[in-house]
Formats: sequence, C-alpha cells, structure tokens
Amino acid sequence: MTRRGAGAGFTLLEILVVVAVLGIAAAIGYATLESDDRGTLEREARRFAGALEYAAQRAQVAHETLGVSAQGSEWRFWRRGEDGRWLAMTGDDALAPRTLPAAVSASARAYAGRPLAADAVVPLRASGRNEPYAFVLSARDYAATVTGDPLNRVAIDGPHPLAR
Repeated sequence: MTRRGAGAGFTLLEILVVVAVLGIAAAIGYATLESDDRGTLEREARRFAGALEYAAQRAQVAHETLGVSAQGSEWRFWRRGEDGRWLAMTGDDALAPRTLPAAVSASARAYAGRPLAADAVVPLRASGRNEPYAFVLSARDYAATVTGDPLNRVAIDGPHPLAR
C-alpha cells in the first residue's frame, strides 16, 4: 500500500478525465436546451396544423362556417352564430382553445394575401372554398409558418432560426 505525502495532489490524467467528463456533460446540457425550443415549436405547429385540417373538414361536413384566431399565447376556434357574430367553439375537444407552452406565441399573419389584425378571425367556409391564410408560431430564436391553401391543404414551413 502506497501513501501519498502531505504535498501530493491529483495527477494530470485525473484532472484531464474530470475536465473531459464536465465538457461532455455541458455539451449534452446545451444541446438539450437548444433543441427544446425548436422541438416544442415543431410539436405545436403540427398540433395547430392538424386542428386546422380537422376544422376545415368539420365546416364542410356540418355545413357551418367556422373560424380560427391566434393571438399571443393561445389559438381558438369559433363558429358563426345566427346573428353573424363569432361564438367560441364548445363541445368539441379537438377545437377547444389551446394555451401554448410558455416559450411559444402565435399570431395570424395573412388572409387572401393581405395582412391581418392581431385579433382577426380567419373563416373556414362550409363550401370548402377558403382563401389562402398564414399563421406564425414563434419560440425565442425560431419561427414556423402554418399555411392553408384554397384546397384546405395545411402545410408547415419551419421551424427556422429567426434572422437577427
């Protein structure tokens, strides 16, 4: 059994192993945090796109005009009342209001090629003949655009890094 003297310390090899382990752990932690916003944004964009497709199909099957809005931390689906005003959807879990995760925000971008006001409701007609529309979901450094075309095909572009 060998004993280290009072002035003995760590060997260079021991120090290098500790530094390597700390470096690997830091890299894994950074990669996890970096991809989390992008992954969360991608999941929310897919969820929103699916809800839009479902709403467009439901509008046709039920012969009613539905609408969708996205502002800040939520998106919401609407139906037209008999008086022509938008009423919040009830009774359909797939079209229930969705509160987004803390890092994600949503906004209506365009309808029929024109910019939209932040509180605009995009109509999904019972005829199935809808104007093209676009919504943007963003999370810190990333953004994804969810678009619908006149044939009710919904597409997702992104997430892409935001230009700074």
